[in-house]
Amino acid sequence: MDENEKKGKKVLLAEDDVFVSDVYSMRLRKEGYDVTLAKDGREALDQLNRDIPDILLLDIMMPYMDGMEVLEIVKKKEEFKNIPVIMLTNLSEKENIQKTIEMGASDYLIKSHFTPSEVVEKVNITLFQE
Repeated sequence: MDENEKKGKKVLLAEDDVFVSDVYSMRLRKEGYDVTLAKDGREALDQLNRDIPDILLLDIMMPYMDGMEVLEIVKKKEEFKNIPVIMLTNLSEKENIQKTIEMGASDYLIKSHFTPSEVVEKVNITLFQE
């Protein structure tokens, strides 16, 4: 898969930690993705209503509305339900992992276990798997 395939593919990154958000967004943009940022769950839903992304990277622990609430809304709304959602969090409890997968998340990545390059690779696999 080349960079041209990724051009125009939209990634919505919902992450309240500015440093983490900057690192992931820079790496995704370098890879050719069009990245939109949201700093909390409400902002993520506002962004979704404005412009539907090809994939959503969603932190769980965020102000105003957490990632679990956002995931639940996304998977219930007809216009959003087919958007792949990768949970990107530091919560590693099995219950959280199990629950988000049952709710429809495509994957669950624990930030401390994956480099930004590995996260980008997961995005590539999720968007371009045959």
